[in-house]
Amino acid sequence: MASSLPTKLIQSLSDLHPKPSHIHFQYGTAGFRTLGSTLDSVLFRVGIIAALRSKKLDGRTIGVMVTASHNPEPDNGVKLVDPRGEMLEAAWEGHATTISNASTSSDLIEALESLVQTAKIDLSKPANVVYARDTRPSGPGLVSALEDGFKAMSATSRNAGVATTPILHYLVKCINTKGTKYSYGDDSEEGYYRKLSTSYKKLVAGKAVQPPLIVDCANGVGALAAEQLNEYLGDALQLVLENTSITTPGALNNACGADYVKVSQKLPPSLSSVLKPGQRACSLDGDADRLIYYYLDDRGVFHMLDGDKIAALVAAFIVELVKVAGLEDQIKVGVVQTAYANGASTRYLQERLPVKCVPTGVKHLHHAAERYNVGVYFEANGHGTVLFSQPTLDKLTEYQPSTPAQSRAVEHLVSLTELINQTVGDALSDMLLVEVVLAHKSYSGEEWNSLYVDLPNRLAKVSVPNRNAFRTEDAERRLVSPPGLQTKIDELINRYQGGRSFVRPSGTEDVVRVYAEAALRTQADELAMRVAGLVYDEAGGEAASRPKEFL
Repeated sequence: MASSLPTKLIQSLSDLHPKPSHIHFQYGTAGFRTLGSTLDSVLFRVGIIAALRSKKLDGRTIGVMVTASHNPEPDNGVKLVDPRGEMLEAAWEGHATTISNASTSSDLIEALESLVQTAKIDLSKPANVVYARDTRPSGPGLVSALEDGFKAMSATSRNAGVATTPILHYLVKCINTKGTKYSYGDDSEEGYYRKLSTSYKKLVAGKAVQPPLIVDCANGVGALAAEQLNEYLGDALQLVLENTSITTPGALNNACGADYVKVSQKLPPSLSSVLKPGQRACSLDGDADRLIYYYLDDRGVFHMLDGDKIAALVAAFIVELVKVAGLEDQIKVGVVQTAYANGASTRYLQERLPVKCVPTGVKHLHHAAERYNVGVYFEANGHGTVLFSQPTLDKLTEYQPSTPAQSRAVEHLVSLTELINQTVGDALSDMLLVEVVLAHKSYSGEEWNSLYVDLPNRLAKVSVPNRNAFRTEDAERRLVSPPGLQTKIDELINRYQGGRSFVRPSGTEDVVRVYAEAALRTQADELAMRVAGLVYDEAGGEAASRPKEFL
């Protein structure tokens, strides 16, 4: 095994994947994400980074997912997955950004040598990676650049083909826990479908079969996975799949999918003739890691059940099971939200269990959820999961229940740990989780929705010359700069009943995002407008972006 970098091989392959000179790449929460046509050099370099990360971790398998999730079809992206199926360690996000921006092949080699030294990487260790992509047309070309990166480092790689993001995360965890007492499952797609469907069937045994569920697959890779899952579920639950055109150019996430429903707060037009009053449906996003539910009431009016509603449904159910099992003193359940969570959901949850607010971004939610015995996190956009700590999993297997009711509750909790994809938000796993609770509670969409009534809310955004002028604290709920702006926002908020608003810079573009909620729809709209106006005046925003209407 070589103990120095194969610089000649890296140089010759890197020359085939030159970096575009005019673009600065940034590794953020979602990895690299931008126009697919500009990402060739990034994918090559990510191949090398994945191999180095694996070597750093003693040859454990690292995952690479090529996707741009809910973004439009021309976009693409790539993110790395650490051995437990979790997101890449934060320090390495910086390394990835630096390496992706090296302007020439020799600068690249210099950046790689510097990483090997600072991270103290033993190059004689093996490198193992598993990779997959979504259905975007730019995917195959980008994957071949990625494979050149693996080749440059002589990494052992496994191609998982076209798969959802959560399946790739699942595979990474399975491969790395194989043969240990913490084995997460069989490291194949079949293993994934089997694990989900078996635990679902156990959880709904003896319950009335739910009516068919309409699933909007966003014309993305979720369509392939949902089709497979449907076969494994058999009679236990019938999925009616819509928006499954994965080869139609331009169809991906177009007027469909979880993000479309959440942002526009309306039914995908393609479902208007499909969904009947009283029926429930859900939308996945383009790589099937987000989920939004909705239904039409008896009058045919659309009602959305977003990530907040899912968190409320699921958290209350788990708390109830823990109580019935007689474990409430030993297993503490908590919920993690961001400032975007509807105020009504926060109040509903606070009456039942501890609630923590953290800054936006999956990594913040995930880490905070790990601090509870059972941590539930869902962003309002429908991305989320439930984490069970290792001591909690051990406790559930060792626990000796003293009544049949306790015994049943413990069995259900164990089955939930199997049903839930604890590595990452997983739309299909979360969908089955929701269906379990609805079956146990005999809830219709309407009954679920009535757990609490959402406060009307509005999102707006303002283009600004420099987003870094806006800095926040208190989990992004308050501004510390520009000075004086928060006081003005507070004065505005106090004029509205049930008013709440916050302002935060985007992590990816020069815009500032505004969220507002109030007791009445007209007031929420007005508050959002006025706060956006304050931001605009403060920042000397572009005249074209003076807020006149909403997203």
